[in-house]
Amino acid sequence: MSKIINAYLSIALAGLGVIANNSEAQKIEYVLDVSPVWSGHPVGFAMLTYPAYQYIAFYDDQRRMTLASRKPDEMEWDIVYLPESVGWDSHNYITMTVDDYGYLHLSGNMHCDPLVYFRTSKPYDIETFQRINSMVGDREKRCTYPRFFRGAKNELIFTYRDGSSGNGDQIYNIYDHKTQTWNRLLDQPLTSGEGKSNAYLHGPKRGPDGYFHLCWVWRNTPDCSTNHHLSYARSKDLVHWEKSNGIPLKLPITIGTAEIVDPVPVNGGIINGNTILGFDSQKRPVISYHKFDKNGNTQIYNARRENGGWKIYQTSNWDYRWEFKGGGAISFEIRIGAIRVESDGKLSQWYRHPEYGSGTWLLSVENFEITGKKKRQKKSELPGELNQLELDFPGIQKRRADDMGKSGEKGVKYIITWETLGANRDRPREGEIPPPSMLKLYKLKN
Repeated sequence: MSKIINAYLSIALAGLGVIANNSEAQKIEYVLDVSPVWSGHPVGFAMLTYPAYQYIAFYDDQRRMTLASRKPDEMEWDIVYLPESVGWDSHNYITMTVDDYGYLHLSGNMHCDPLVYFRTSKPYDIETFQRINSMVGDREKRCTYPRFFRGAKNELIFTYRDGSSGNGDQIYNIYDHKTQTWNRLLDQPLTSGEGKSNAYLHGPKRGPDGYFHLCWVWRNTPDCSTNHHLSYARSKDLVHWEKSNGIPLKLPITIGTAEIVDPVPVNGGIINGNTILGFDSQKRPVISYHKFDKNGNTQIYNARRENGGWKIYQTSNWDYRWEFKGGGAISFEIRIGAIRVESDGKLSQWYRHPEYGSGTWLLSVENFEITGKKKRQKKSELPGELNQLELDFPGIQKRRADDMGKSGEKGVKYIITWETLGANRDRPREGEIPPPSMLKLYKLKN
């Protein structure tokens, strides 16, 4: 079931991958080839580093779900193939975690599909991955968007959507480490579309105020233009939920009971994936998103809870309309980041635009107006080599995934990169497919 692959190790020579005239930039300490991988369409890979082990989950050049592991001081990968293969659906990413006793948990390759869940029978050992056919045994036939995360008391929690785009509920499970069993964290779904819609969630995200914050848009059909009504909820324990004014919410939260931040209508220019939670210097939640302005152009807005309600601020002033519609995975023309607090107390926000370029705005604390553009900080610079394409094929793009774990090594950052074509609305491509690309692991150090 497994084999050892001798990884190619290229030790960085002096100056390799370092941005010119920037002594503080992160340097490439070494690069490891992991495996050739599928390049016909993008789908998310995962990397998880612990002090004793490093794991990468991906689809190889034959589209097989694959696990690679090594000890950080070793230059060879142990490779294991799991009995799952990805088709053409870019939703079918892989995610994983390690529990309190060192057992690995993995889920993925699901888009309205039966639950795909594996767990090792020995701590830290990918050779012992076993398929677990069910977690709880109910509402596990149409799963999408799996996510493992930790709760307020470090509980291991798993969430996913039960149902489809336009008709789905959000389910939360909690893990019992002693019995190695899953149970429902919530007796009811957290959100329910009542058979008429579904919630596309960002979060829960632990804020500086100790709350878990959650924002989302509702969608009526698989057509992404039917997103509407930006919504919000918060909780201290992920069990008891409330509005931003402290009024309790009865579960499941529906569009009729949810706190509406901005009642953006269908075809109003808001989309799931670009509704992002951040926080200002006073620890207040800020929801960043875009919608059409009165002239029909796409603009960035920031909504902040203040003075007993949500106040909405327009940040951009672009003469551009992003018209999106239809089903399947799409390529995003516009991307936005969460509001961040800089060391001097100023607010900043990252953006990317097809006509206005990309960068990081400096924003007014009072009203989110653009006051300038942030100079790229030297210590946050990544070596230019990470963006260089190796495949010579029309439309090929660089992919990257950051580490979901922590190595414990001071000043060290691990990143994986690979190359694929862009999203194709989850449909098979016609014509020639690019050759496999090489999945690479970069060890960076300040």
